[in-house]
Amino acid sequence: MTRFVQLHLLTSYPPANLNRDDLGRPKTAIMGGAQRLRISSQSLKRAWRTSDLFQQALDGHVGIRTKEMGRQVYKILIDSGVTEKNAKAWAGDIAGVFGKIKKEDKKNDDLLHMLDIEQLAHFSPEEREAINKLCKVLAGRDSGPDKDELALLKKQHSAADIALFGRMLASNPYFNTDAAAQVAHAISVHKVTVEDDFFTAVDDLNTGEEDVGAGHMGETEFAAGLFYQYICVDRELLKKNLGGDGLLANKTLAALTETAATVAPSGKQNSFASRARASYILAEKGNQQPRSLSVAFLKPVNSADMLAESITALEKSVSTMDKAYGECADRRYVMSLASGEGSLNEIIDGITE
Repeated sequence: MTRFVQLHLLTSYPPANLNRDDLGRPKTAIMGGAQRLRISSQSLKRAWRTSDLFQQALDGHVGIRTKEMGRQVYKILIDSGVTEKNAKAWAGDIAGVFGKIKKEDKKNDDLLHMLDIEQLAHFSPEEREAINKLCKVLAGRDSGPDKDELALLKKQHSAADIALFGRMLASNPYFNTDAAAQVAHAISVHKVTVEDDFFTAVDDLNTGEEDVGAGHMGETEFAAGLFYQYICVDRELLKKNLGGDGLLANKTLAALTETAATVAPSGKQNSFASRARASYILAEKGNQQPRSLSVAFLKPVNSADMLAESITALEKSVSTMDKAYGECADRRYVMSLASGEGSLNEIIDGITE
């Protein structure tokens, strides 16, 4: 099997605020001495794995990340006729398998807060099924779980999102999963200036007879950018994470590629409708040591035809790296809206064959 698949994408977003910092501004980074727009890998991965496309393509093979599994267990037990006292105790026992349970705070009006886990935990479909089965057993016999029944964590599972992006269980590291996919922060290929949008909202019932002012005023910040995105997938690790299921590994790789090319983060979408699809994709596969091509944009692109210049810079970096280090990939596949070359289906077929 060819071990590594690398994806290089160029995607242009119109005015947007897809991924905000703690002040509500678009995230940025300094690269090549110039300010660039940035979309964090965390934002991208969440948008991809929670998208309808990913969920449907991998139906039955997607996990759920939450602190509140204990609440769901409590509801299942209550609905099954278990007393409130026992439901709380048993739900706490089950949730505690996946992480440290929060301490009871008598000042907290939420009576179920002590069922929440301190950190987010990622539950595979197999683990959720095991939890549901245990709930039925407990409700049927009306007694709590024993130690053996609480062995709910699964080392092998079919959760494609966990296989791709990994999971860490601080309380039980044996069941950690090393991520098969490495996702870089998307960076604009050009320098940017974040702009301010002053806006007002009108009160529909205000006739203007007494007050002609706006019902609300505010500011939001935005910027537009052509982003370079880099993703590297270790196919061998992906297959291993999925219990050796090569077919599921290929389906997962295909779903990741399609979502990366077509799914945008959800930040401020209602205000900006900044949905976009990749204008250029270079896919590479081989056993060679992976490398990003971000060096192509160390010097900010400054051209009226920004996409064409960016493609030229990217392809030049491929050529010069191959000349310096030897062939950095065995096979390459290209989709370009600028030249009309290739298609997304050809990219997916190439990397999964």
